[in-house]
Amino acid sequence: MNPNEVARTCIRLRYNKRGVIRFTSHRDVARIWERALRRTGLPVAQTEGFSPRAKLHFGFALSTGYESDAEYIDVDFNAAQLVPELVLEALVGMLPEGMAATGAVVLERGSTSLQQAVTCCDWDIELLHATCADLAKWVEQVLGAATLMITRERKGQQIADDLAPQVRALEVGEPTSRGVRLLATLGTQPRAARPTELLTATEPHYCPVLVRRTRQWIEQEGARLEPLEVGAAPALHTLVGVQ
Repeated sequence: MNPNEVARTCIRLRYNKRGVIRFTSHRDVARIWERALRRTGLPVAQTEGFSPRAKLHFGFALSTGYESDAEYIDVDFNAAQLVPELVLEALVGMLPEGMAATGAVVLERGSTSLQQAVTCCDWDIELLHATCADLAKWVEQVLGAATLMITRERKGQQIADDLAPQVRALEVGEPTSRGVRLLATLGTQPRAARPTELLTATEPHYCPVLVRRTRQWIEQEGARLEPLEVGAAPALHTLVGVQ
């Protein structure tokens, strides 16, 4: 290590986003995290240049209006061997209502970024104007389809994509007071599949009243691991707050 180089620790945090805060955009969530970390007084690393910013690394953006129990952010700190428990404690009361840090782990140097590492996500989708029986038929139709062609916009052009390979699992969940539930596991590579794309990939189209990301997964050697379980530094392998 260069004697002039500042010792750094990268900590991966898991957090949730529920309630009214779900209508906050991904860009605004980044600003919320910058302010929250600044208020903690923790030594967050900063970018260089005329307008330095906190060194934060987010995973796949959550669509505005969606809830989540499993969002992740990697934060660089100018400190050697910063303890995850201290970061979680410092964040208590610093995030707005509906957001809370629920887990943390120190990452090894050179760990793969969240956007590259995460391969699929679990979704809990509440639907309007549907019955469990009709939804079960729809699920059978989707799972039996050879292709599920959708149209996506890329760089101003309309591109046809097949969503079928991205549908990893699909089932009808227990209904709620607002409607029926669809439980889905959707792939994220090479491009993340969105629940709204799934719901309009084949007739009939369904309208969600609430969409919640419940888990994100990194697949390694046939196993699915959550991002807090991957890349933890051996010397500081304790996962704090893992549920």
